[in-house]
Amino acid sequence: MTSEKRGFGHYVLAAFFGLFVLFLYGPLSTILILSFQGPDGGLTFPMNGVSTRWFANLFETQAVGDFGGSFTRSFLLGLMVMITTVVVSLLGGLAFRRRFVGSTALFYVTIASLVVPSILVSLGIGLLFQVTGLRPAWYTSGFGAHLTWTLPFGLLIMFAVFNRFSPAYEEAARDLGASPWQTFAHVVLPMITPPLVGVGLFGFTLSYDEFARTLMTSGSFNTLPLEIYGMTTNVTTPVLYALGTVTTAFSFAIILTALIAIAIINRRRLMASGA
Repeated sequence: MTSEKRGFGHYVLAAFFGLFVLFLYGPLSTILILSFQGPDGGLTFPMNGVSTRWFANLFETQAVGDFGGSFTRSFLLGLMVMITTVVVSLLGGLAFRRRFVGSTALFYVTIASLVVPSILVSLGIGLLFQVTGLRPAWYTSGFGAHLTWTLPFGLLIMFAVFNRFSPAYEEAARDLGASPWQTFAHVVLPMITPPLVGVGLFGFTLSYDEFARTLMTSGSFNTLPLEIYGMTTNVTTPVLYALGTVTTAFSFAIILTALIAIAIINRRRLMASGA
């Protein structure tokens, strides 16, 4: 068996991909290394010893910055956005399976926020709350601003899922006497659960890392991205790198958890179909 000879284009694409990976993970690796600076280390190379001093410093009282509070707010906001994005995207996907009056206009209005600059969305929502006499907060105006970012992605994913979903499964369930709710709960929902997990992952990570749409809508208390930005202008120790390492590791842990959940769901579905 002879293998096809790789041409020049293959190596060009491989080199381009290698540069992309280096550009993507190079800065992260630098932050990771510098977060282990010694107790007397600074913000740049060379390393002055190796320690975990700055990770411990994260959980101590800080003169500048509120890591614990901002992380809690970002986590709770991410959960709120994730749940809302999953529910609304699912309902929207089900609704758009059949065309209705105004469906095309509603679709374009829904995804329009993707092409509007994020800072303008944040500014508009912040001004709206001020004009109406409401106080902006991360759980009200910030929550709405994040949904303008996550919902279009969730809806597009569910549109793609239901576009490939065969109605024959539902027809078979109804022929066997299943009610509409039983058909949805026992046929449709198990089949679309992996994409729903992906929608939830999108919703959480996009909210957890969002900066521009939170800038004018978070109110008096910062979320984690805003807190990190504020710390870059005041903190002069490697504790900032330790914070970046911890938050990056947390983001990867969330992604890994979602991938494991999808793998478990797919395995159970294969076992059930085999049985």
